[in-house]
Amino acid sequence: MKKSPPLLFTSRSAAGNGPAPGSSSPGAGQADDFKRLILAHLDAAYNLGRYLTRDPVLSEDIVQDAIVRAFRAFGQFRGGSPRAWLFAIVRKCCRTAQAGAGGGMSLVINEGSLSEEMASQLRHEPDPGPSPEEEVMRKSEIGRIQSAIEAIPEPFREVVILRDMEDLSYAEIAEVTGVPVGTVMSRLSRGRSTLAKALLPASASGQQSRSVK
Repeated sequence: MKKSPPLLFTSRSAAGNGPAPGSSSPGAGQADDFKRLILAHLDAAYNLGRYLTRDPVLSEDIVQDAIVRAFRAFGQFRGGSPRAWLFAIVRKCCRTAQAGAGGGMSLVINEGSLSEEMASQLRHEPDPGPSPEEEVMRKSEIGRIQSAIEAIPEPFREVVILRDMEDLSYAEIAEVTGVPVGTVMSRLSRGRSTLAKALLPASASGQQSRSVK
């Protein structure tokens, strides 16, 4: 799914908060790298927080917290995908904020998973492109799609966001969520199926109405 236009988000200055006493933080040169590698994904981080929490206001606070934490821990970044690294921090901040609010993230049991042997065979194959049904969803009203995505149960919603909106690979999603690639594939399949059931009937009925006219 092609990423929708980024939501407007004006960040509060993370660097302005300053590092905590005794904490490790980037030097001057690393600060430039942080701006180039991490802050480039600020809008995407907000979108992730927005869909995970379903709360635009809370998401701003979460992303601010995540950016501060990422800045302080940037000296520990050892390469790889900076976006996946930032998303993992945003995801953790979302869990912390919701747990503090007494909400907690609901987990779905009996979700199923591909065997690791099958996942190992598939992980090197190109990620499948969108089906005709997914293309229809792409062209649907943005507001209806957002509502449908927010209604997908956790943890399926986050993999749909990370893969279909943020274009992360299976391996990157596994890094962000801390689950095996086979589980990522299984959750993505379930999430896409749930989203299709929510969106396609309305599209189909609309097409039938136009054909009758």
